Amino acid sequence: MTKIVEVLPDLEALIDRALAIVLDKLNAAVTERGIGTIALAGGSTPKPLYEKLAAQSLPWDKIHVFWGDERYVPADHPDSNQRMARLAWLDRVEIPASNVHPMATNEADPAIAAQTHAAELQAFFQVKATEFPAFDVILLGIGDDAHTASLFPHTDALRVDDRLVTVGSKDGQPRITFTVPLINHAQTVIFMVAGASKQSALAQIFAPVADDMTYPSRLIAPQGDLWWLLDQSAGQNFKNEG
Repeated sequence: MTKIVEVLPDLEALIDRALAIVLDKLNAAVTERGIGTIALAGGSTPKPLYEKLAAQSLPWDKIHVFWGDERYVPADHPDSNQRMARLAWLDRVEIPASNVHPMATNEADPAIAAQTHAAELQAFFQVKATEFPAFDVILLGIGDDAHTASLFPHTDALRVDDRLVTVGSKDGQPRITFTVPLINHAQTVIFMVAGASKQSALAQIFAPVADDMTYPSRLIAPQGDLWWLLDQSAGQNFKNEG
């Protein structure tokens, strides 16, 4: 793993840096293999990135879009990560519908939905049930509690190491989420972190010793590049490294 930490002056600079990395990684993947794969994050921080991606001239027919986690709500619900990304980006570019791979949230049992999406990933990446595919880019954020994707502190999802997708939980509400090992097989993981409220979580995530179950973002250690992009408010106690 190669870890890079960059503290950017403000959110706009953070978004521009993330955009440059995403474009570089996706274009390189398309050049090398003919396709590029990216898994998106929810929340408010990445929305401006998606809006800027909508203005880019990428080979959309060769880009495949996934989500790292999803709230268990209908696709047209205001809280849906899929809905946010479609409105900000995907509905505004000529990307084939078959290149967009949302997590289904229409099963009565979220565990069935998680199994279904895992099977879809295995089929798309042509991996066996015991193997983990490698995404070109996975975008992540963190919460004030140091969770990432829908991997929340002291939840069963943190311990799942034999599946691609599992059920997460926040305040008793189910979510569908990539597992830690699936995220860690990525070629590039980009954390986008903004706001002073994240300082405490970051201090524990970056600490030499802390409890992974209490601060789940500590579990993320991809086989490729790990980018931490922090705005000045979040990262004022950190320095650039990498």
